[in-house]
Amino acid sequence: QVQLVESGGGSVEAGGSLRLSCAASGSIYGINNMDWYRQAPGKQRELVATITRSGSTNVVESVKGRFSISRDNAKDTVYLQMNSLKPEDTGVYSCHAEVFLRGRSLTYDRWGQGTQVTVSS
Repeated sequence: QVQLVESGGGSVEAGGSLRLSCAASGSIYGINNMDWYRQAPGKQRELVATITRSGSTNVVESVKGRFSISRDNAKDTVYLQMNSLKPEDTGVYSCHAEVFLRGRSLTYDRWGQGTQVTVSS
């Protein structure tokens, strides 16, 4: 089995920073793209940031200049550095990965359990 575990969430005042981590473990042959999503109360889940295996990144316009995504392939880990946080950034942040399993020829989508980020004004 492959699992993704997020960490680093918490409560912070507006203008503060948090760094989220998501570590993948299991029978992993390789990981293609890794992504961060978030879901605010009463809203649908949205893509926040994505990074390819080679390190090409994209973030949504609403967090551009404040959030950055990175990864450490040796550790099968993706990070989300969040600066200048705003109350509207509040939500459950989940990581997603497209994973090659050892002994299999297809990729599989895997999700972490999510970590709560709360930004107070």
